[in-house]
Amino acid sequence: MGVSGAALIDIDGVLTVDWQPLPGAVAAMERLRSAGLPLALVTNTTSRTRARIAAKLAGAGFPIGEDDILTAPSVTAAYLRAHYPGARCALLNSGDVSEDLAGVTLVDVAEGARGDVDVVVVGGAGDAFGYAALNAAFRHLQRGARLVAMHRNLYWRTSEGLDLDTGAFLPGLERAARVEAEVTGKPAEAFYATALAHLGAVASETLMVGDDIETDVLAAQRFGITGVLVRTGKYLPETHRSATGTPDHVLDSFADLPELLGR
Repeated sequence: MGVSGAALIDIDGVLTVDWQPLPGAVAAMERLRSAGLPLALVTNTTSRTRARIAAKLAGAGFPIGEDDILTAPSVTAAYLRAHYPGARCALLNSGDVSEDLAGVTLVDVAEGARGDVDVVVVGGAGDAFGYAALNAAFRHLQRGARLVAMHRNLYWRTSEGLDLDTGAFLPGLERAARVEAEVTGKPAEAFYATALAHLGAVASETLMVGDDIETDVLAAQRFGITGVLVRTGKYLPETHRSATGTPDHVLDSFADLPELLGR
């Protein structure tokens, strides 16, 4: 397989579901590695650090290391350090990703006292998104805290079906507090710019492989990256039909990517 350019690849729903490899995914990744294709795994996952994701994928057979992975928390940390240096950040997230938020001063969203929270940082939804935590975040925003969200994903695919994600809660916070979130993960342009810089690649010679037509594929295409939609993970025919644009390529799964690149 002769290839050129670079690839950005989503993880959840593309390579794995519930961290179990999808059929043919490991073999396809091995072929990409053998061909020497520069690649990065880009994910809005907020429940695991880069190191834990790399270990999980390597344990499943993927030829992947920590340096190959960019997460929404790691990109968010860079954003907060650049735009809100020294800020006290109240984190609302399901899962411990503090390791990927290096250089950011974190406080628990429910523990911040009146007036001492500068930024509310919203990660991935889960059990942490109870009424008390959401209401605490709302009160911080009413007192003037800024709102930064790692993503707006509505749901993700698990072995039991689709589960609600941050996008089911974030609009309510924005509307109630009359603020607009600054989004740092996919589909933010800054996320794709960071990923390209990480690879030393240019948009016109890079492709993005994802299962979310809006957040992964069309967002990348607006940035000049070739979009590849896979019919796995959260892919639904109805969201494909009603999407705001057309993917450059549609594949049944990631296992078909080497053949596409070979062409």
